[in-house]
Amino acid sequence: MEPADALMKAGRIASRVRNEVRARVKVGTPIIEICDFVEGSMREHGGAPAFPCNVDIDQVAAHYTSAVGDRSTVPEGSLVKVDIGVHVEGYVADTATTICLAPRLEGMVEAAEAGLEAGINMVGSGVNSIDIGRAIERAIKARGYAPIRNLTGHRMARYVVHAGQSIPNIPEGRGHALHEGDVYAIEPFSVPPDAAGLVVDGAPSNIYQFRKKRKVKSETARRMLKFIQTEYRTMPFASRWVHGRFPGSEGVEAFAELQRAKCVYSYPQLVEKSRAPVAQAEHTVIVTEDGCVVTTA
Repeated sequence: MEPADALMKAGRIASRVRNEVRARVKVGTPIIEICDFVEGSMREHGGAPAFPCNVDIDQVAAHYTSAVGDRSTVPEGSLVKVDIGVHVEGYVADTATTICLAPRLEGMVEAAEAGLEAGINMVGSGVNSIDIGRAIERAIKARGYAPIRNLTGHRMARYVVHAGQSIPNIPEGRGHALHEGDVYAIEPFSVPPDAAGLVVDGAPSNIYQFRKKRKVKSETARRMLKFIQTEYRTMPFASRWVHGRFPGSEGVEAFAELQRAKCVYSYPQLVEKSRAPVAQAEHTVIVTEDGCVVTTA
């Protein structure tokens, strides 16, 4: 499949799954059911997870996915962010939506969506990333909210979700010029105006990434490491995916051995510093000469 076709197919799948999952996020819904639905649906439609489905509630801005046996459920009056990554032959689409179960916070969701629209409208070949951040910040602040300053959008490459260059949500730093054909996720986060507007590391997220091949003692750990390298390459994966392939106490100990040997890296949850609720909106775009194509619309 040609890269452009794979990118567009991944975007269509991500968009479809994003729209389908919104109806499934209700008070009392088990988080693991949401994760399983999203990941299963993208596979049914011909894609594969580019990273585990993130279900981030209230002050958690990013990086929570269920572990095996997760009993957590969607709380009443919450803001639920569902972040979805799909790849087709390694070409990635990344999109997110916020389901608001607290009517008083609807304006904050609209602010994140307005920031996303403003950022997308600025994209084009030769545009500086700082100008996109400025447009995002203005749109969010115009609605009475604030962006999270240390979370950004990101460039993507084949089999790489974060390919180095960022799209800020504020006009900070020197920035860089966008180029035709680049693929970016535009990803604003909004918070109340009196919030810290920063994220800090929280508890482990159950999301991991292969770091380095090292010597491990047990045969199960060696087989597990080979499976992780082959199956996930440079992309993040969920601990429950690995435990599904290597069940029982032997699999648990083998995974712990990989962690102790620093063969795999554990992502922390990203939590708003002042514990304020967070809203998120996200699309993937392909930069064109005079604008962009939104693959996840």
